[in-house]
Amino acid sequence: MSLNKSTPQRSRATINTPLRAQAASNAAKRSGRPMARKSPPKPIPPVRHKLMLIMLEVLGLAITAVSLIIVILGYSANWFSGTQFFSSLLPFAVGVLGLIITMALLLIGWWKLRKWLQDKALFLSPSLAMGAAVLIGWFVIQDQFALAYGHFRTLVGGKQEASRVTLAHQVYAAYRRYKGDQLERMINRAGAYAPAIEQAAKAFDIDPNLLQGVAATESSFMPRDSTDGGHGLFQITKVPKTVMEQARRRLGVDKLSLFDHRHNAFIAAATLKYYLAEMHGDMFLGLLAYNIGPANGGLRFIMQQYGVTDFVTIQPYLQQLPRDYPIRVLSYALAFRIWQKEQKLLAYEEGRNAVHIQRIGIPGLQAEF
Repeated sequence: MSLNKSTPQRSRATINTPLRAQAASNAAKRSGRPMARKSPPKPIPPVRHKLMLIMLEVLGLAITAVSLIIVILGYSANWFSGTQFFSSLLPFAVGVLGLIITMALLLIGWWKLRKWLQDKALFLSPSLAMGAAVLIGWFVIQDQFALAYGHFRTLVGGKQEASRVTLAHQVYAAYRRYKGDQLERMINRAGAYAPAIEQAAKAFDIDPNLLQGVAATESSFMPRDSTDGGHGLFQITKVPKTVMEQARRRLGVDKLSLFDHRHNAFIAAATLKYYLAEMHGDMFLGLLAYNIGPANGGLRFIMQQYGVTDFVTIQPYLQQLPRDYPIRVLSYALAFRIWQKEQKLLAYEEGRNAVHIQRIGIPGLQAEF
């Protein structure tokens, strides 16, 4: 009985539905107001597309955050440098705490902004994040970032970075003292030997400007036989047998000739690579060992005799060692690097050239990004 009663009711409701819709339409027309229509649902983007947008957003935020941290900590380390607790250490620690709190608040603010942007369009938050990264990228290529980055390296690098900075400024000072016209003439002479030097540098994975600095120091690109037994472009004297064998194999020849500029360059590159490895990559000590050679057991034996281990501890003994040799090599290498980048030499003391030259960096010694 209940089924028979309910069936007519559903039928009347079904019949009345289009009538009600028609009546509502007629009423809307009489009132002059359009009928309210449901907006179509937003299309759901593919999972791959969504994942790509999220990755772009994360990448942009990461680049921005890391760059800001480097700049803020770098400048803070410079402003509060020192060992006094109240004037240096405590303000720096408070600054780090403030940086952490600020970054946390910015992250919360971004999360709220992201929700609002996502309601508008999915691509807005990744676009904003990448825009911030591009803006930071523009700042990174400016000279001011090089200063902040240098301070940051000193903060984190400790003793090793302090040694590198000390050596770097000795090199900059040496470059500043050179006469531009004489230096330019030597660079022009070097052009004839550039192919041989570049091949040797590539064969032994050495910066070609660094190898040019060695040649400039040894012969000023005027190959000759010297009274101390040096031969050719790099003034090769005594070289470990293993080094000679490596150079011969890389050249693919049966016999080496010190009077062949290409052979001379390969022997020099192999020798420098050998001494850099012996000094565990320390550029100053590697060049010093290259200059001393195997005489008297070489630099490694001398360091063991004096009980020194690095650039800092060897300083008191450099009156008996050719301390200026690494500085000369690196300052000439810097000149070749500047010429390569700028097509001219820059006067270190003019305008903002000093900061720009420091940003260019010393071959084999520059701070890498």
